[in-house]
Amino acid sequence: MAVQSVRVLIVEDNVALSANIAEFLADKDFVLDFAADGLTALHLLARNTYDVIVMDVMLPGPSGFAVCRRVREDLACRTPIILMTAKDQLEDKERGFAGGADDYLVKPFHLRELEMRIDALYRRSRPAEAVLQRGAVSFEPGTLKLRVGADKEVQLSGMAAELIELLVRAHPAFVSHEELSHALWGERIVEPHTLRTHVYMLRKLLQDKVGDPLVKTVHGRGYRLDVPGEP
Repeated sequence: MAVQSVRVLIVEDNVALSANIAEFLADKDFVLDFAADGLTALHLLARNTYDVIVMDVMLPGPSGFAVCRRVREDLACRTPIILMTAKDQLEDKERGFAGGADDYLVKPFHLRELEMRIDALYRRSRPAEAVLQRGAVSFEPGTLKLRVGADKEVQLSGMAAELIELLVRAHPAFVSHEELSHALWGERIVEPHTLRTHVYMLRKLLQDKVGDPLVKTVHGRGYRLDVPGEP
């Protein structure tokens, strides 16, 4: 089962910044729409559903502050909103949060920080999902925590969390190389050793943290979850 893509609306009139965001997030698990002004953003929001909205404050036409208020009041939309702006005064931040924003990112910023903030808001806004229990192994999709037995736990993130979730959901079946590659990288073509490297790193992490690598190779086919105590 593929990890769900996160659908994000980027509202930014700076073409260069929009292009940088698109390039940085292109190989990750995001589906992006773009709007260069507030009215276009409102039109898209009235027609589509997004997981997170990332919006500049200084926009042509209605400002990001105004659009944020209309999203909350006129559209009755509760989608998490990150406002990004060069305005770093406390009064500006107060105005943004009062208008319904959930987060505030001051320019210039690292694109990796934007990605982490999107991920954090998305996880907090997702409905609670039941723990995935496979024998002695349990995984919480909402918190990305993996437990083995009663006393061993590791907090996962990034590619490691995506890999283990795919394997836990598929257990006791294996997941093929092709299915894993498509779930992690979409249609992008990656070298076979790339997946092997990520699996190796996951195994090493799990061995170090919970005392068991948990991932078994199905030679020539793919990988499966190797639950302790199961035949």
